[in-house]
Amino acid sequence: MPNRRKLLFAATSLYTLLVLYFMFFAFGRNDSAAESYTFIFIPDNFLKLPTPADLLPPTLMDLVSLGNIAAFIPFGILIPLLHPIKFVRFIIGFALSITVLEVVQALTMLGSFDVDDILRNSLGAAIGFGAYKLGMRAKSAWRSLVVMGVSIAVLLIATGTVGAGVDQALAKNPGPFVALNEPDGSSGSAAQTSEPHSFVVGGEEIVPEFKLYDAESGKKATYRYKLDNEEFYFQLAYGIPDQDDFKGSISMSVDGQEIFSNSEEYQEKAPQLFEWYFEQAGEITITVEGNEKAWDAGYREMKHWWE
Repeated sequence: MPNRRKLLFAATSLYTLLVLYFMFFAFGRNDSAAESYTFIFIPDNFLKLPTPADLLPPTLMDLVSLGNIAAFIPFGILIPLLHPIKFVRFIIGFALSITVLEVVQALTMLGSFDVDDILRNSLGAAIGFGAYKLGMRAKSAWRSLVVMGVSIAVLLIATGTVGAGVDQALAKNPGPFVALNEPDGSSGSAAQTSEPHSFVVGGEEIVPEFKLYDAESGKKATYRYKLDNEEFYFQLAYGIPDQDDFKGSISMSVDGQEIFSNSEEYQEKAPQLFEWYFEQAGEITITVEGNEKAWDAGYREMKHWWE
């Protein structure tokens, strides 16, 4: 028994040193040290694991996400083998230890303090502890190892499944397309679809489904729309009709900042599509000049499945 305890202590110490090396010195941390302290207190879906499709081929972030759980599973087995302990005391002590290491990482600028890392590391240790408890019920050492291995695999799969479910529940998806409402304080008047106005761009007949934006007499027109600062995807089709001189321009601003512009010098002689993701937007301004036309401007609001 004394030799077994010494062997377990040596294995735990060596594995701890290996983990500390990866936490503070691996991946070129010394060469790419941060220039400021980084503390991330808002947790993401720490239960989510990379799917098999994500791992073909794996990215560094996929491996880090999986490693932040898998690398700490052995602690859940080695520590109770070395010193019998109840789960609550074990996981509290482990989480506190990881928290201290995360703080040191941030203060030394060799990494960041990330709540997700603490939760993932602790989850890995909890999985290891659960596998240890199940394995200890086996009647032989070999059966114990097999039960532990199978338990780890099952618990990881269960964790990944729950994480994928949580991720799906919290994910936002684009809702139905909503055409922009009547312009607010604009210098132009967008044509309604109740009066179809077809034209040809790049040999393709265009029949706007919603509204048509153009500049009267080839001059300049501006259309402004008030929005509700919601998260959404915006899209707008535009082009210069074939039957007109290929001269014109279009630009778009959000809350006074231009995010898009194009003119005959750069755009193709074909229908163009502009798409943009907004975390929030208070006012959208569309400006057309010359023979440029734009149509079917609208957005798809990002919503949870229950909204």
